[in-house]
Amino acid sequence: MTSRERMMIALDNGRPDRMPCQVHNWMDCYLESYLDGMDRWQAYEKFGLDYAIYVIPNYHYSEKVLENWQIKETDLGQDESGNSRKLIQITTPKGILRKQTAATEITIYDTEYLLKDERDFEIWNEFYPVPCGVNFEPMLKTKDRLGDKGIIRSHPFSPGQGSPWQSFCCLFGTEQSIMLGLDQPDLLHHILESIVSKTLRVAEMWEGTPADLVEVGGGAGSSTVISPDFYREFGLPYDQRQNRIFHEVGLKVVNHFCGGVMAMLELVVESGADGLETMTPRSMGGDCNLREASGRVGEELFFIGGFDQNAGFERGTPETARKLVFECFEATKDHAGYICCPSDHFFQGAPANVQAFADACKECRY
Repeated sequence: MTSRERMMIALDNGRPDRMPCQVHNWMDCYLESYLDGMDRWQAYEKFGLDYAIYVIPNYHYSEKVLENWQIKETDLGQDESGNSRKLIQITTPKGILRKQTAATEITIYDTEYLLKDERDFEIWNEFYPVPCGVNFEPMLKTKDRLGDKGIIRSHPFSPGQGSPWQSFCCLFGTEQSIMLGLDQPDLLHHILESIVSKTLRVAEMWEGTPADLVEVGGGAGSSTVISPDFYREFGLPYDQRQNRIFHEVGLKVVNHFCGGVMAMLELVVESGADGLETMTPRSMGGDCNLREASGRVGEELFFIGGFDQNAGFERGTPETARKLVFECFEATKDHAGYICCPSDHFFQGAPANVQAFADACKECRY
C-alpha cells in the first residue's frame, strides 16, 4: 500500500495496512539545527514518514482592491531579548491600521494587534483584500512532485487562521474577543459573519482543488480557552458553513483544536468536520485522553496527533518514542481512523528519536 493510499484510508476513517505517520509540518529552526538545513521533502524522505505537504493556492486581486490596502513595513530594531521588531501600517481610504510584530528564531508573533476597536474593524471589513480569482499552480506542482508519497493539506482563505472565531482572535486578541462576546454579542456576530462571508466567497473558487485536506479551527476554539457554550454560539454556526462548502468542493476537513478537546468532541462532530487534531495530551497542556476520545467519537471522526513530542522527541529517547507510538496505536485502533503525529510543532530533539517514531509506526499493523 502506498503512503497516499494509507493516509486517504485513514481520512475516510478506515484502517489501512498499518498506522500512517506524519509530522505537523517541519519547523525551519529544527531543519537548520538538527538536519543540516535540509528541506521538508528531504526530511520526510530521511525518516521514511508518510508525507503531509502544506500548500495554498495563488490568489489574484483587482488593482482597485490592492490600491485601497497599502502596506508599509518599518524595521524597529531588536527588543531587550534580541527579538526583531517590525511596525506594519496599512493605509486605506478611510484611515490607517497598524500593528507590531516580534520575530524569534522560532516564530513571529504580534505585540500589538491590528484591530483595537469597532471603527478599526469597519475599516478592515470594507477594504481587506478579497481575491477575485484562484490559481492552483502551486498545488498542482506539489501534487506532481508528491505522487503517491502522501497527501496535500491546505488552509482556508481567512485573515488569521482557519475559522472566523480564531481569525478574529488573531486580529483583535483572544481575551478582548472573549470579552466582546460577553458584553456585545451582536457586534461579535456581525464581525464573525463578515469574516466568514469572505472565506465562503473564496472557498467557492476552490472547485477542482488538488488538495486533499483543509485545516480549520485553531487553539482559540479549544476548551482551554473558551467554554463549549461559547463555542456553540460564536464558533459552531460559522464552522458549519465553512465545512459544508469545503465538502462541496471535494475536500476533507480537519478541525485543529490545539488545547483542550474532551468537552468539544461532540461539537466537532456537529460542526461537520471529518477529523480532529491535535489531540494534545495532559502532559503537554491539553486534556486529550486518546482512548476515551476514540471510544466516544472515533466512529465519526478521524484523528491526527496525540503523540507527546516533548516526552518523545525533545526530552526523550528512541525507547520512549517507540513506547508512546504503541500507546497511540492501542488507544485508537478499535474505533478511529488515525494518523500518528506529534500534537503540533516540535523545535528540538535528537533525529534518532524521530526515526524511532517513524519505525515504530510501521510496526503498528491493523
